Amino acid sequence: MLLSKGDKLLFIGDSITDCERKKPEGEGLFGALGKGYVSLVDALLQAVYPDLAIRVVNKGTSGNTVRDLDGRWQQDVLDQKPDWLSIMIGINDVWRQFDVPFIKEWHVYADEYEATLRKLVSETKPTVKGLVLMTPFYLESNEQDGMRAAMDQYGAIVRKIAEEFDVIFIDTQAAFNVVLEELYSATLAWDRVHPTAAGHMVLARAFLDNIGFEWKRS
Repeated sequence: MLLSKGDKLLFIGDSITDCERKKPEGEGLFGALGKGYVSLVDALLQAVYPDLAIRVVNKGTSGNTVRDLDGRWQQDVLDQKPDWLSIMIGINDVWRQFDVPFIKEWHVYADEYEATLRKLVSETKPTVKGLVLMTPFYLESNEQDGMRAAMDQYGAIVRKIAEEFDVIFIDTQAAFNVVLEELYSATLAWDRVHPTAAGHMVLARAFLDNIGFEWKRS
């Protein structure tokens, strides 16, 4: 596995990452990591790699866009000095364009999204051992749906930046698409955005697969 003994792994993003995590620190006892994929990743790392003592921190904040991440980056990422960082952002950047179409100042269009995410990756990569970029997703099988098409565009931006900086790229939409071949969207997320426990397990599995997690480690 790519993580080493004693590494600090920090996750940052929006409500999908947040999942009712403890504020402000997002680590510790009593469900501090929230109820989503971050807590599942932590549980599996503890259960399968207890000898590595990986420290997991959740800095997701519900409602955030990449613009919001930029505003809190110093305090919530750089000052934390993580060894590994995982970023998943973009759902609200797209969603606000559809659920509040007339409030333009809440929208984060593709050019701003790309420029801001590139800036964050550029200033952070030299400070960490590893960096993971996860795409935003929309749990809609119809690729012609307006919001799904827009989300795919933002996912393509994430892929481009990951390739540009040679960091780990995780296509969360592709991971969900496999499950969506069998299950209706609402089974995984009632609003096509906030996943059920099964949906969060899809995210956790995709993350762990991409960092070399050995599921049958003895």
